[in-house]
Formats: sequence, C-alpha cells, structure tokens
Amino acid sequence: MGVLNVTPDSFSDGGNFYAPERAIRHALQMESDGAHIIDIGAESTRPGSSPISAEDEWARLAPVLTALRTRLKIPMSVDTRKAEIAEKAVAAGAEIINDVSGLTHDKRIAEVAARLRVPLILMHMRGEPGTMQQKPFARNVLADVNAGLRRSIAIARKAGVSDAKIVIDPGIGFGKSFAQNYELLNKLPELAKLGLPVVVGTSRKGFIGRTLGRDDESAPPEVRIWGTAATVTASILQGAHIVRVHDVLEMSRVARVVDHIQVPNLRIQK
Repeated sequence: MGVLNVTPDSFSDGGNFYAPERAIRHALQMESDGAHIIDIGAESTRPGSSPISAEDEWARLAPVLTALRTRLKIPMSVDTRKAEIAEKAVAAGAEIINDVSGLTHDKRIAEVAARLRVPLILMHMRGEPGTMQQKPFARNVLADVNAGLRRSIAIARKAGVSDAKIVIDPGIGFGKSFAQNYELLNKLPELAKLGLPVVVGTSRKGFIGRTLGRDDESAPPEVRIWGTAATVTASILQGAHIVRVHDVLEMSRVARVVDHIQVPNLRIQK
C-alpha cells in the first residue's frame, strides 16, 4: 500500500505532494513502482497534529481522487476519520476506507462501509493525534491493542460490515512507546488470532528514526529507509497481509524477497 499524503504538514514528506498535480504524478509513479493500493489522506494525524474541517479535507482530496479514478489500474483507499468524507471519496472512486481512529472518532464510517459494501481498515489509536504521545502509555500494549481492535470490530459488525470486509491495523506509532512499537511487531501473530487480515504501517516512523539516530537526535525521515526495510521484513514474516509504505519501489523489492523466504518455490516474476 503506497502512501499519498495530500497535506502541507506530513511528518514524512513535508507537504511534497500537497499540490494536486504532484500528488497525481506520485500516485502513478507508485503504481509503476509496484504498489497494489494507493492510500490517500488529506488530514495529517501525525503526533501533535490538529484536526481540520471536512470542507478543507474534501477540497484537498477531491481533485486528486477525480483525476486518479480513470488513470489508476489499482484500487484507491481513503484515509479519513469522517463519515461524510468517506462517503464522498467512495463516490469519487475510492474502493477502501481506512479509519485510523478505529471508529472512535466517527462511528458512522462503519455504516457508510456497510451500505456501500467496501472494505474497512480499522486501526488502533490510543488517544487523539494531538496528544497521543503525551498521555501515559498502556501497561500491556498487546492487551490494549487487542481490546481496542475488538471494540472497533464489534462496532463495524453491528453496523453491518461483514468480516470479509474488515481489516485491522495495530497502529504502530499511534499512542505507543518506543519499546511498544517493537513489541507489537514481535507479537503480530497474537493479533492474527482475531481472524482478520492485518495491515502494518511502520514506514519512516519516529521509533525507527530514534533507533538509527545518534545521541539525542533522531535520523530524519528521508534516511529511515533501511530501518523501514527491516520492519517491513519483520511484519511480513510475522503475518502482515499488507504493508503501508512511502518508498514503494524499494519496499516492493523487499517484499518480493521475503515472499520467497516464506514460500521458497514461488515462481520468479520478471
């Protein structure tokens, strides 16, 4: 899953694709580089970020979705916490809804997904983006994520979303400590016991920067690629079905090799 941030304040790419024409070119390039899904978000949910209005979010999304609808051969996912944006995005061509709040921000997203019969990604976030890294972390991160995801799944099911349309995401970096991010990667098979496909997004995140940094300074996002590659490898080997990344060309190569580790007799695609 290739990440496309149409925001001016993304932690990872600094608003490089805020202009619609640049966003469109980047999406097409990610498809060419090997992405299977393009995940488009117009509201930053990085630590410390502030929410934006639905009007502003849609103004950023609409031109990109409209242009890509007839140009991409792969599905588009919309990364949003608002039901009205999710509904408009699906009407404009998105085929997947990705709610990073796991239905804690707007439960009506589940109703939209059920009515429009599109897959729904439910991510675990502890707290809100603005304060999630300032509040106390869970004592038992696996139990906290498991319980949170179970609540999200129950809401989705009650709204009529079938299990065949639900995907879960442990929310690496969203209200978790440095050590807890690594613990979740190590214990992904425990989350797989929920019986649903798993998405993992570690790409360029702060815990990787801290691991690769020196003294008290983190490595900047653009040089976290090899750390990201390690976490992508671990995620796939631990059972992730989808990895959400910024560096699609490089990570598609990583994934291809990991696939052959898991299934040695896979036919090599040239």
